[in-house]
Amino acid sequence: MDHFWNNKKVLVTGADGFIGSHLTERLVEQGAQVRAFVYYNSFGRWGWLDETSADLIKNIEVFSGDIRDSYRVMEAVKGEQIVFHLASLIAIPYSYHAPDSYVQTNVGGTLNVLNACRSQGVERLVHTSTSEVYGTAQYVPIDEKHPLQGQSPYSATKIGADMLAESFHRSFNLPLVIVRPFNTYGPRQSARAVIPTIISQLLSDVRHIKLGDLTPTRDFTYVSDTVSGFLSAAVCDRALGQTINLGSGQEISVGDLAQTIMEVTGIEAEVICENDRLRPPKSEVNRLLCNASRAKEWAGWTPRKSLEEGLVETSDWVKKNLGCFKPNLYST
Repeated sequence: MDHFWNNKKVLVTGADGFIGSHLTERLVEQGAQVRAFVYYNSFGRWGWLDETSADLIKNIEVFSGDIRDSYRVMEAVKGEQIVFHLASLIAIPYSYHAPDSYVQTNVGGTLNVLNACRSQGVERLVHTSTSEVYGTAQYVPIDEKHPLQGQSPYSATKIGADMLAESFHRSFNLPLVIVRPFNTYGPRQSARAVIPTIISQLLSDVRHIKLGDLTPTRDFTYVSDTVSGFLSAAVCDRALGQTINLGSGQEISVGDLAQTIMEVTGIEAEVICENDRLRPPKSEVNRLLCNASRAKEWAGWTPRKSLEEGLVETSDWVKKNLGCFKPNLYST
C-alpha cells in the first residue's frame, strides 16, 4: 500500500483539523503530492498544520478556502486523483445551538465536494462519516447494517451527507467509499472530546473533574490507527460504494475511562456529573461498540495501539500543550 501513494495527487479537506492533519502528514511521508484544504481565516493560520515539521510542510500545498464555497472547492479538486473529505463541523453540543451552520457545512459542503469530484473525474473519494449516525446501539457490536438515528443535529447532518455520497455512487457511479470512524482520540484533539477534557482538567490540578453523563460507553481508536484505516479503505476496491466501520471492538464507560486516565497519569480527582454538560435525554447516545470485521476482511485493517498506550501518548502531548486548553471552561 505504501508504494501506491508515491507521487499520487491527493486532496485532503479539513487538513487543518485533528484527524486531517495526521492524515496529511502520513500521506506526505508515503510520497504523495498533497494539497491540504484548510479553512480560510484572516489570521493566516493553518490549524494543526502550523505544528507540522519544516521537512513535511515544505512538501504540502496549503490551499485556503471554505468548504461551503462551491467554486473554491472545484478549484481545490482540479488535477487531484484521490480526495479525502474530512471537512465538517464536529462538536455535538454546539450543533444544538447552531444547526443551520451544520447543515451548510456538513451537507452543503459535502455536496460541493461530490459535485467537484464528479466533474473532475477523480479516481477515488473517501468520505468521512461518524459512529454518531448510529445513535444508541440497537444491537452490539454495531456493524454497517445498523439503522441510522439522528439523535443530534450534528448526527442528522452527517447522515444527510452520507446519503448524498451514497446517492452519487448509485446515480453517477462516482468511485467512493464511506469511512465511519468510532471515537478517535490522540494528540491535537480539542476539549470538545471527552479524553482531552479529562486529561486537561487533571493536569490543571483541579479537585473535581467535571463531565456530563458518566454511564454512556464509547469505542476508542488511536488517531494513527484511524489514519491507517483511511488509507486502507482508499485502496480497497471491494469497498467501492460501501461503508467501512473503524473501531477497536472494545467499549468503556465515560466514568471508567476517567478512572483509567487517572491511573495512567498518576493523578487523582473526584469525578462529578455537571448538569450543563448533559445532552438532552433523548439525544444522548448511550452505547457505541464497533464491529470492524468488514475493515479487517476487506481492507486488512486492524488497530494496533491499546487504549492505555494511546492514553499515555495523548497525556504527554496535552501536558506539553496545556496552553491550548481552557480546563475551567466547558467547551461546546
